[in-house]
Amino acid sequence: MRDTTRPPHDYDRQHEVVAAPFPPLVERVIGAIGRPLSWLWARGFRFLVVLDAITLYSLMVIISFVRFGFSFDWDTYPLSRYFVGFAIATVIHLVVNYFTGLYEREPRLGIRPWLPRALLATAIGVAAQGLAFVLLDRYLMPRLNLFVFLLLASFVLVSNRRLSRRLALRRQGPPRVVLVGESDSLSLAAQHLGESDRDAVVVGRVGSPHLLTQAVTQNDATDVLLLDVTAFGSVYPEPLNSLDAAGVGFLQRVSARETLLGLKTVRQVGGMPFVPLRLHTVPAHNLRLKRVFDLAVVFLLAPLWIPALAALAIYVRVRAGAPVLYRQTRVGRDGTIFRCVKFRTMITDAEPDGVALLSTAEDDRVVPALAWMRRARADELPQIWNVIRGDMSLVGPRPERPELVAEIVKRVPGYVRRNELPPGLTGLAQVQGRYGTDAEYKLGYDLQYLVGWSIVLDLEIMFRTVWVVLSRRV
Repeated sequence: MRDTTRPPHDYDRQHEVVAAPFPPLVERVIGAIGRPLSWLWARGFRFLVVLDAITLYSLMVIISFVRFGFSFDWDTYPLSRYFVGFAIATVIHLVVNYFTGLYEREPRLGIRPWLPRALLATAIGVAAQGLAFVLLDRYLMPRLNLFVFLLLASFVLVSNRRLSRRLALRRQGPPRVVLVGESDSLSLAAQHLGESDRDAVVVGRVGSPHLLTQAVTQNDATDVLLLDVTAFGSVYPEPLNSLDAAGVGFLQRVSARETLLGLKTVRQVGGMPFVPLRLHTVPAHNLRLKRVFDLAVVFLLAPLWIPALAALAIYVRVRAGAPVLYRQTRVGRDGTIFRCVKFRTMITDAEPDGVALLSTAEDDRVVPALAWMRRARADELPQIWNVIRGDMSLVGPRPERPELVAEIVKRVPGYVRRNELPPGLTGLAQVQGRYGTDAEYKLGYDLQYLVGWSIVLDLEIMFRTVWVVLSRRV
C-alpha cells in the first residue's frame, strides 16, 4: 500500500488529462446504450450477473458434451430441449445467488473466502434445479453430471468474483484509505499495509475521529480504517451513517481476544483483523429473502386468515359498533412513517387530547367484550394488509408510535437500531417477554433478533407465538 498523504500539487491540476469529445453519432450511440445500463445499475444490476449467466450456462453445455459426446441420440432428444432447460437452470442459479448475497457489494479492502459461500449457493441451486425439473418433467442432467457441476460451478463463481474485483480495481483505481488512531498505531498500521497490501493507497492519517469527515472529503477517500478497538462509539451514529450512505467503507480493527469470539465477518487487511461497519446490520439480500418469505407465507395461509378476518370484523361490529378498523401512525423501517391497521378494541375516544398513551395490561379504555382479542393479539390480524404492502413483516420488532419512540429514545440509548428491520406482527420480544415488558428489555430481544435473523428463527417465533396465544401467556 502506497502512502500518498501529501495534498495534490497545482501542477497535477493543470495537467489533468481531459478526454476528447466523441463525434455526435458516437455520442448518441453511447447515450442510447448508457441510459438503460445506468437504469439497471441503479437497481442493483451488475456485470457479475452477466458473467455468471454466461459461465454457468456454458459449464452445463460443456459437461453434457464431455459426458455424452456426439454419440448421444440427439434425434430422440433434440438440442433445443437441453438448451432451453439449461437456460431455466441458469436463471434458477442466478436467483439463488441473488438471495444468498453473492451479488452484494463487498468492502473494497480485506480478503474474505468466497468458496464456502459459492459452494453453499451452488448446492442450493442444484437442489432447486432438480426440484424444478421434476415438476416440469424434464430430466436433463444425471446425478454424476450434477455432482461435477456442483464442484466446478463453485470454482467458476469464485473465479468470476476475483475477475470482477480485478476489473473494478483497474477501472476505479486502488482504494484510497484514511487511517484513524493514535500516532503509534498509525505508524505501525502504515508499515503493515505498505508491506502486505499494495492494492491500496494511504491518503490520510487522523488522530481523532472528530476530524474524520474533513479528512475523507479533502482526500477523496474510499475507505476508513479504525485502528483503535474502542473507536466505534466515537463514529456511531455519526459520521458513520453519513459516510456509509456516501459509499465510504468502514472497517474496525479487532483485538486478538475479540477474534476468539467467532466473529463471522473478520477479514485480513495488511495482516491485521478487521470487521466491516455498516449502516445496517442486516444485509440487503437477507431483507429481500425475508420479503419473499413473508409473501409466500401470507399467500399459503390465505384460506385461514381471510375467513378469520371476516369473522372478527363482524364480531367487532356487533359488540362495539363502528368503526371496526382503527388506523394509527407508526414508525417503520429506518424511521419511515406508515399507517398501521388494527381492529378497534378500545372506546372511540381513547385519546381525547390526541396524546399518545401507552396501553397497559389492565387498561380501562378497552371494551370488555373485546379484551380477549387484545390478550390473544387477534386485533393485530388486519396488519396482514401492511405486510402485503411492505410496511411490515410477519416477524420483527413491534411498531411504535412516533411520539412514544421520541420519548423512549431519550432514556434508552440505541433504541433506533431496532428500526433496521421492518416491524412485525409478532417478534422475539413478544414471545420472550410479556405485554408490559419494559422498553429497554424489549430492545435487548429486538437487537438479539436483528443480529441473529434467519428464516428458521422467523418460523420458530411464529410457532412460539401460536403457543403463547393458545396458552394465554400474555
